[in-house]
Amino acid sequence: MAQSTGAITGTVSDATGSVIPNAAVAVRNQATGEERSTVTDSAGIYLAPSLAVGKYRVEAKAPGMQATAAVDLDVSVGSTVRQDFSLKVASSTQTIEIQATAPIVDTSTVSVGDVVNQQTVQEIPLNGRHFVDLALLVPGTVTPPANGFLTAPLRGQGSFAFNSAGGRESSINFMVNGINLSDPSQNQVTFQPTINTIEEMKIDNQTFSAEYGRNSGSIVNIATRQGTNAFHGEMYEFVRNSFFDARNFSNPVGQLQAPFKRNQFGGDGGLPIIKDKFFIFATYEELRQRQAVPLSPTTLTLAQRAQASTSDAAVQSLLSLIPLPNSGTNTFVGSVVAPVNIYQGTTDATYVISDANRANFYYAIQRDMRNEPPSTDGNSFPGGGDQRNGNRQLLTFNETWVPSASMVNEARLGFNRIDIVFNADQTTPSSMFGIDNGGVETIPQITISGNFTFGGISGFPQGRGDNVEVLSDTLSWVHGNHTVKFGGELRRQNSDNFSATPGTFTFASINAFLADQATSFTSNTGNRSNRTYASAIGAFVTDAWKIKPTFTLTLGLRYDWLGTPTEAENRFVEFNPATVSLVRVGVAGGPSHAFNESALNFQPRVGLAWDPFKNGKTVIRSAYAIMTDQPTLGLVTGLAGNPPFALPVSFTPTAAVPFVTLGDAFGVAGGSVSPSSVAQSYKTAYVSEWNFNIDQQLGKDYGVTVGYYGSKGTDLNMATNYNQPINGAKPFPVLSASSPIDPGVPLGNITVYNSIGNSDYDGLWVTGKRRFAGGLQFDASYAYSKSLDYNSQVQQGVTVQNSYNIRGDRGLSDFDVRNRFVISGVYALPWKGNRLKEGWEVTLIEQAQSGNPLNFHISTTTLSGGLTVIRPDVSGPIAGGFIPATNGSAAAVSYVDNPTVFFDQGATGFGTLGRNVVEGPGFFNTDFALVKSTRLTERINLQFHVDAFDIFNQANFGNPTTTLTTLGQFVPSTTSSFGVITGTRFTAGDFGTSRQLQLSMKLRF
Repeated sequence: MAQSTGAITGTVSDATGSVIPNAAVAVRNQATGEERSTVTDSAGIYLAPSLAVGKYRVEAKAPGMQATAAVDLDVSVGSTVRQDFSLKVASSTQTIEIQATAPIVDTSTVSVGDVVNQQTVQEIPLNGRHFVDLALLVPGTVTPPANGFLTAPLRGQGSFAFNSAGGRESSINFMVNGINLSDPSQNQVTFQPTINTIEEMKIDNQTFSAEYGRNSGSIVNIATRQGTNAFHGEMYEFVRNSFFDARNFSNPVGQLQAPFKRNQFGGDGGLPIIKDKFFIFATYEELRQRQAVPLSPTTLTLAQRAQASTSDAAVQSLLSLIPLPNSGTNTFVGSVVAPVNIYQGTTDATYVISDANRANFYYAIQRDMRNEPPSTDGNSFPGGGDQRNGNRQLLTFNETWVPSASMVNEARLGFNRIDIVFNADQTTPSSMFGIDNGGVETIPQITISGNFTFGGISGFPQGRGDNVEVLSDTLSWVHGNHTVKFGGELRRQNSDNFSATPGTFTFASINAFLADQATSFTSNTGNRSNRTYASAIGAFVTDAWKIKPTFTLTLGLRYDWLGTPTEAENRFVEFNPATVSLVRVGVAGGPSHAFNESALNFQPRVGLAWDPFKNGKTVIRSAYAIMTDQPTLGLVTGLAGNPPFALPVSFTPTAAVPFVTLGDAFGVAGGSVSPSSVAQSYKTAYVSEWNFNIDQQLGKDYGVTVGYYGSKGTDLNMATNYNQPINGAKPFPVLSASSPIDPGVPLGNITVYNSIGNSDYDGLWVTGKRRFAGGLQFDASYAYSKSLDYNSQVQQGVTVQNSYNIRGDRGLSDFDVRNRFVISGVYALPWKGNRLKEGWEVTLIEQAQSGNPLNFHISTTTLSGGLTVIRPDVSGPIAGGFIPATNGSAAAVSYVDNPTVFFDQGATGFGTLGRNVVEGPGFFNTDFALVKSTRLTERINLQFHVDAFDIFNQANFGNPTTTLTTLGQFVPSTTSSFGVITGTRFTAGDFGTSRQLQLSMKLRF
């Protein structure tokens, strides 16, 4: 259950300060005319929960006292607004009206978070207009690292997750009108509703209420725009063109400017169908983006191509997929086009059944079509990209019922869906090249370490149809000085998916490729199709106990039963280390579930808020909470890729067989199987959080908060290799003779997901804000923090160098940022006069943060079982910095000043360099907008925007190449890419890459 609504509370007293019990309080929505009535309790306190976001008129009256009303009181999503009244003795029957001023300091809640209001949502310069990027304005959130998975911006669609307060990117719970909008497979946002359908957004990133379950990370709570008694709407178009843009670092002078065209247009509007009763609001938006992506990969020299002509037939045939150099001796320069088309529509309908009953319906649908360039999939040359087509939907239905002045009930029903298919551009049959990849028709993905990658795409084609259905109910009850909430939630998750792969080959060098000596090969001859589902039931109770008017104690307890995912046709197969067997889940002789269900998901919450000076301007808060994470369906879907339904194989070099060739790879490795599994002892991950902070109002409109925030993650998901060699020998060389599946078959790597990870986060946050007054508002924050873990991403395979010593990988999180500052603001210039002078506004977003850590690896795979996860040795301190690269590329800089301290120890032992011990490039970005609004008539306004993203043209670099491919001591050469940066943190067109201008026009009415 989640709060997409807000609440109003306060105290009613007389002129002497004595509280007035049983005072009548009426709360009226000024836009829709809806009204709610309540009374004060024995302590003179009233509460009106479950209110739609908007402006309210609140009136208090008591016998013999002058009625008093506060108008224009803003209620934000997920927030409790305080409005106190001091009634005078009645001198007339008229009602005194005062202009409401919401307090800067919230004295009622202990959750840590921030509201992004409607003015910020609509006015700030947001690159791409993606609502997830608004999370970057909230304290504790960081700009995603260059190696992020869900956080990496997708072309034209933005990021689908973020990191905040030490939480993993997969721990976010996205909610629209109280209904989940996270997909069940990866727990990323299913899609991004258009900015124009969002009224307000709140992010709680620590110690949130027991009302919220499912995930331990941030709660993103979106309230959608609704119709009112007034007819209102807008039409708009946002235009971007590379003609106005600076060059991206990856597109240096000497090459043609890569074309970039983006048109985003649409409209929205709301109106009353029946005044004060029935309202609708609808939006429609299209995005058409055309982007040329420059390519400048290393390729074979003419001499190397001549040498290849003497190689075997498979290598010779592959030359047709490797372009000739056209810049220098070994570089290919070109470009490919990456088009994106998105169509989205939404409808919101509200019906006021009575003063005691209100219903809301919201539906959103999106269709998107995207063609990705080769670089997205790790390939280097034209023809190595893919096509991605998706259909996404969201439906929410909310009903609010007020059975009495002290009770409010909220019922919610909804679902979100995604149907998406990925297909590779390169589908040439492998048989045409004489490649043995197990009979899979498509050419495999081939990597020449430190040089280039070409061919097909590992893991493609793939597709999935995911559904999440939610039913929940919450009852709020005001009883004396207790505000009690209790309720429950039922979720059902389904995923129908498939994933095929043409396999992969890895060659240690160009010479190894020319000699057809691959040191790594993987393949899977099945499509891994499965129909997976899981259910979850949650229940909670919370009590905001106002022990004194200035002291609130919040208590809560949540319990979640998280069902283990199940495959509809029992196609899950696991590895049992006790019997060295492959066993089917859910059939005789196998386990009943993919892993043991965790039934101990009790999640207590406790916190306090104290107003020590009794003036509502200083609040001391502290809280502690435990939150659990529901395992994603993606954790288990790989089990359908094991025999007998598929055949995953991998080749591990040995002294006897140091390599395989393109023509015999499956014949050599195909006699073995490399299964994926989940430990039967798998536990639900949980995170403990605590904080202490002081919130202080300064003057009339300013506020500052200083606080310490900490957390500890336990039983976090991570993968290890059960068959990593020990002294050169695998612990499980073959499946046992008693294995129900493939008895006696040799075993390769065994990837097993287990709940053995942990994490720690400590942060000092300082935030300041000014509410909108005198034409100015801003929010600013600074965070000094440190995040540690064993691994930072889930379901990404084995990342530890030694599966028998996972503590050896304890280090800085991939998303760790030591220092971060962000400020956003809107300033309406105070120019008065004619239409030309009036209506000017400037807006700003400034981000500055230190770098994320870098994790260096070597190409040696003997110790790891064929995985490139071993770190190097170092002979001295590492010096980092930006200097021109030595490889002759104009679009590259070196980040490691003394690469000779690195060396590959070969097969002699694990590297002495720790994980993530070197700080990478930082991130600095300024987005600025100039806005001009012109009132054409009393009801029609024309607005022009000029947005300048990365206005100072700061090149924010990506990570350097961190894999050392040279055996022994590192020897610099003109062809080495180790330690060299060749691109920006994000691809051109996304934020922080280069200066880009956007022009837009809005016609509002």
